Amino acid sequence: MTLPLRLLGGLGHAVLSFLALVGRVVLFLAETLSHLVRPPFYGREFLNALFQVGWLSLPVVGLTAIFTGGALTLQIYAGGARFDAQAVVPQIVAIGMVRELGPVLVGLMIAARVTSSIAAEIATMKVTEQIDALVTLSTHPMKYLTVPRVLAGLITVPLLVGLGDIIGILGGFTVAVKSLGFNPAVFVQNTVNFLEPLDIISSLVKGAAFGVIATLMGCYSGMNSGRGAQGVGAATKSSVEAASILILAANFLLTGAFFSV
Repeated sequence: MTLPLRLLGGLGHAVLSFLALVGRVVLFLAETLSHLVRPPFYGREFLNALFQVGWLSLPVVGLTAIFTGGALTLQIYAGGARFDAQAVVPQIVAIGMVRELGPVLVGLMIAARVTSSIAAEIATMKVTEQIDALVTLSTHPMKYLTVPRVLAGLITVPLLVGLGDIIGILGGFTVAVKSLGFNPAVFVQNTVNFLEPLDIISSLVKGAAFGVIATLMGCYSGMNSGRGAQGVGAATKSSVEAASILILAANFLLTGAFFSV
């Protein structure tokens, strides 16, 4: 077989493998949704997932947002100075944080922190045969492990995105007022006047989608991990990679859906 044919065959194999993975993830999501509407519901697992996904993610979300807002303000001010357009800093910081940077950065932080944690936890349970023990006790692993985590991601990540948007704008406000000499009242007024309800709605919808993606990929990778320590490591790595790529792809599609001309 010639080199071009081998390359073409390798490309085809990669595409087919990717499509097969997408199909398995879609079926996994469908099974999760089917269990979501059927009893029983494990309230303690759900509350623990809310705490793990939501509350414990607040520090990293807050720090990421405030530094991003401050850096964005400095960049916009420096760029606007070239065209004598420094006055637009509040408006661009607001729309940049709410429409794009807030949801995407929070989603990626959740993927780094939560997806990896879920994948490692469930993969370890599989290696140590705890999932088999759940089946022995007539407890469906999907209902006990996946549904509470995905539901927690759906609920908490939009709240984290909204909080991240506010903290990011606050970081930009602090830098603009303390370092760049902006009037506080004017900065706040320009921010409030410029943002539209659609901007906020799109940010929260993106947060919900990213939360489902991050938790779902953690559960999927954990449930389908290989045996042994190497399998746990591979599941953790692949879960973060897949969640990050899917979050960026979903962000592109949702941005087009909300703001296409």
